[in-house]
Amino acid sequence: MLYRLRQRSKQNEGFTLIELLVVILIIGILAAIAIPSFLAQKSKASDASAKELARTAETTAETYATDHNGEYKGISPTVLNEYEKTIQISEGGGNAYLSAAEEYQNEEGQGFKVTATSTDGHTFTVEREPSGVVKRTCTPPEKTGSAGGGCQNGTW
Repeated sequence: MLYRLRQRSKQNEGFTLIELLVVILIIGILAAIAIPSFLAQKSKASDASAKELARTAETTAETYATDHNGEYKGISPTVLNEYEKTIQISEGGGNAYLSAAEEYQNEEGQGFKVTATSTDGHTFTVEREPSGVVKRTCTPPEKTGSAGGGCQNGTW
């Protein structure tokens, strides 16, 4: 029995220091590649949330107009929040919020503009012109792709 114990102790081999260093080096390289990708995902999610909020506010503004004989007079973020409780109208909680909602009128008729702001400061605007044309604009227009929150030459 003593012989068996001696044999087992001779067979217990561990990793060498070089093997451990190589494994740590490989893990470090993989982390250096992956971490920037994960950080960019949070910004993309915030911008996607702001875009969806702008679309929701657009639909809610149309609902408001239906209830007010086709007019957008009196529209505001607070009024849109009363119609649709999921529309956040103040900054906080790490969420996008509806920063502006306004009605305007020109010689062609009435229109509206709603603007949602993401947590990183990018803004996404939906504007319905009196002619019925819907325009989507965003800032910052000089940046494109993920750096600009999906803003491509001022539109999304």
